[in-house]
Amino acid sequence: MNVVLPKLGARAALAGAVLLAATSASLAQGTLRIGMTASDIPLTTGQTDNGGEGMRFMGYTVYDGLINWDLSSATKASDLVPGLAESWTVDANDKTKWVFKLRPGVKFHDGSDFTADAVVWNLDKLLKADAPQYDPRQSAQGKTRIPSVASYKVVDPQTVEIVTKAPDATLPYQIAWVMMSSPAQWEKLGKSWDEFAKHPSGTGPWKLTLFAPRERAEMVPNTAYWDKNRVPKLDKLVLVPLPEANARVAALRSGQVDWIEAPAPDAVASLKGAGFTIVTNAYPHNWTWHLSRVEGSPWNDIRVRKAVNLAIDREGMKELLGGLAIPAKGFMPPGHQWFGKPTFDVKYDPEAAKKLLAEAGYSTAKPLKLKVAISASGSGQMQPLPMNEFVQQNLADVGVQVEYQVVEWNTLINIWRAGAKADISRGVSAINYSYFIQDPFTGFIRHLQCNLAPPNGTNWGYYCDPAMDKLFDQVRNTFDKAEQEKVLQKVHEKYVDDALFVMITHDVNPRAMSPKVKGFVQAQNWFQDFSNITMATAGR
Repeated sequence: MNVVLPKLGARAALAGAVLLAATSASLAQGTLRIGMTASDIPLTTGQTDNGGEGMRFMGYTVYDGLINWDLSSATKASDLVPGLAESWTVDANDKTKWVFKLRPGVKFHDGSDFTADAVVWNLDKLLKADAPQYDPRQSAQGKTRIPSVASYKVVDPQTVEIVTKAPDATLPYQIAWVMMSSPAQWEKLGKSWDEFAKHPSGTGPWKLTLFAPRERAEMVPNTAYWDKNRVPKLDKLVLVPLPEANARVAALRSGQVDWIEAPAPDAVASLKGAGFTIVTNAYPHNWTWHLSRVEGSPWNDIRVRKAVNLAIDREGMKELLGGLAIPAKGFMPPGHQWFGKPTFDVKYDPEAAKKLLAEAGYSTAKPLKLKVAISASGSGQMQPLPMNEFVQQNLADVGVQVEYQVVEWNTLINIWRAGAKADISRGVSAINYSYFIQDPFTGFIRHLQCNLAPPNGTNWGYYCDPAMDKLFDQVRNTFDKAEQEKVLQKVHEKYVDDALFVMITHDVNPRAMSPKVKGFVQAQNWFQDFSNITMATAGR
C-alpha cells in the first residue's frame, strides 16, 4: 500500500515525547498521564472535535450535559443517567414537548450559576447563527447531534422546555451530546471563543489548567463538583497527543506516560510480559467502510456490496490485531439486542465474492476500482493503516483494486460531515470510519435517513430509501423500550440484508497502562470515568 503518514502527527508525537521527557521526573504520584491517539488536544470550548476521543477526554471531563452516561460498571451495558437535568419527561398529550428539570445549586468553574438561561444560551451557540455566542467550530461538532430540536425556551430558572420537529423518543440520547459552557466566562473573556479555549469553564469534575495545542493539556479536580461520588481522586490528569501506535508504546515503556489508548497489537504480549496491564471490554463500536450512493457509484449495485463483504477475512484480521477485535457479522456486534435475524451471512467466501463481481460485470479485463478515504490514526480507528492494507490485499485476491487517500483524523471527520459529493471528499466512493453505536440515533438513524444527508447530518453517502425512513419513523414514535427494540431489530436486518456498509470488525477498546494505575473501571461505552482512579506509590 502506497501511503504517506501525515507529518503533523509525527511532529505532535515528537513534541509530546520531548516535553514529557523534560518534565516526567517532577510529576507527582497523583498524576495520571495519558497518551491519546489524536494528533492534537481536542477543542476545549465545550463541543469537542477529534471524534469520540475528544468527548472522552475533553467533553465529559471539563463539562456535563443535561443528560450523562452511566460509566460506573464494566459488566452492564451503559445507559443514560441524570446529569445537569435531574429529570426529563415527554408530554403525554403532545409528544413533541419535553420538559427538563434542572439540578439546583450547580455552578460553573468560574463560580457563576448554572440555570435555564445557560441551557438556552448553549443551544443557541450551536443552532442560532445570528446569536452573539454562535460558534461555527462548536456548531460543526454539535448541530448534527441534535437534528430533532425545533425550539427551546426557559420555563423558569430551573426548567427548560425543548420541542422537537416531530415526536422523537431518541431525543434524550441526542441531548447527551450537548456540553454546557459558561456564558459568564465567555462574557468575561471579551466574548471570544479563542480566549475561552485557553480558559474554559464548564460544570464537569475536572478543571483545565494548562492548554498547549499539539503538546499537552492538564486538568485538576473540581472539588466543588455537584456529584460528590465523582470528585476526582487524582491530583492531576495530563493528556498528550501521540497519534502513532509505536510512539505511544515507547512512551509507556519509558515511563513518559502511564496509560495509552490503542496499543500496537504486536506489542501487547511484550507489554503484558513487562508487567503492564491491558484492559479491554466489549463496547458499542464498529469499524466500517461507509459507502457512497451518489449517481454512478459502484456501490449502488447490491452484488458489489455483498461481494466486498464476502471478500474480507475477518478472522485473519482478528489475528493481525492480536485478538483485540470482534469479527463483524453485521453492523451491530454478534449477540447485540438489536441484531435480529438477517438472512445475508456476513462471512469470508472469496469464491462467492468473485461470482457476484462477475455477475455485476467485472472481470480481470475490467476490474472494479475503488478509491477510499482513510486515516492514519484517530479515536476509535483502531490500527487503520495495517487493517486497511489487509482489506486491500483481500480485495486484490478477488480482482478488486483499491486506492487509498490517507488523511489526518480530523480531516477524515470533516470529509464524513461534508458528504460524498463535496470537493473535500476527493472523489472517493467510500470512507473508512468507526462509529459510536450506543443508541438508536447515533447507531442507525444518523447514517441513512434521507433528510440527514449533508449539510443536515452525517448520511455521508446520500443513501435514501423510503422503506428505511419508515422504520426510522417507527423507532422515533415507539416510546416503549421493549417495542422499540423490535423495530430496531428490523432496522438492523435491513442494514445487513441490503449490505449497506462494508461491515468489517468491532473494537474491544484496548488500553495499556502502568500497574500504578488503580481503580479504573472500563465501562461498556465510548466514554470513560477518570474520577475514581488513583496512582499507587509503589511499582513501575
